[in-house]
Amino acid sequence: MTTAHPATPATPATPSHATTTATTATPATSRLRSLVAEIRETVNRGLPPEPTASMVAEKLLPHLGRPDLLTAGQCEGDSAHYRQHVLHAEHDGSFSLVALVWLPGQSTPVHDHVSWCVTGVHRGEEHERRYRLVPHGMTARLVATEDVVNPAGTVAAFAPPGDIHLVRNAGTGEAVSLHVYGADIARLGTSVRRVYDLPADR
Repeated sequence: MTTAHPATPATPATPSHATTTATTATPATSRLRSLVAEIRETVNRGLPPEPTASMVAEKLLPHLGRPDLLTAGQCEGDSAHYRQHVLHAEHDGSFSLVALVWLPGQSTPVHDHVSWCVTGVHRGEEHERRYRLVPHGMTARLVATEDVVNPAGTVAAFAPPGDIHLVRNAGTGEAVSLHVYGADIARLGTSVRRVYDLPADR
C-alpha cells in the first residue's frame, strides 16, 4: 500500500457481507462525470496495476472535499452497517467508482480485494489497520503492521497481494470515502475478495 481457521484461513466474500449496496439512480454531477472521464483515460493506458492505482489516486485527490462532487443521495448512510453506493461501473468492466458511507462505529471485517484499489476520504475521518498474513504452524495468523488515521483529503493506492486491512469510523460524525476499483463492482456486488477470520496479534 502507499499513502494501507485451521482448514479455512479466509472465506470468499459475498455481496451481502456487512454492508448495503445501492446503485445510485441520482444523475451524476458535472464534477463526478469529469472524474470518471479522467479515470477512464488513465485506466485505458493499460499499465500494470500498481502504476495505474498510483495515477488514479492523483486524479482523485483534487476532487475530494469539493461540495459539488456528490449529491445528498450519494452520501446517505445506513444505521445497520456501512453503505456502498455504486456511482459508476465502466461498460467493459475495467473500473468502478463507489462511495462508501460510514456512520460512527461502523467497520469492515478484515479483508482483501478483488483488484487494485484507490481510496480517498471525502468527508470525516477513517481509521485503518493493515495486516500481513504469516504462517503459524499448520495454519496462519494475522500480524498488524500499521495503524493509519486518514482524514479528509487523504488518498491511498494499493494492489494485491499485501492489501489486507480493516477500516472503521472511530469518530463521532459521518465519514464518506471514494473508492476506485479495477473491477466491475456493479456485477460483483463487492470489492472484497476474502474475509479473514484468523488469530491476530492485536
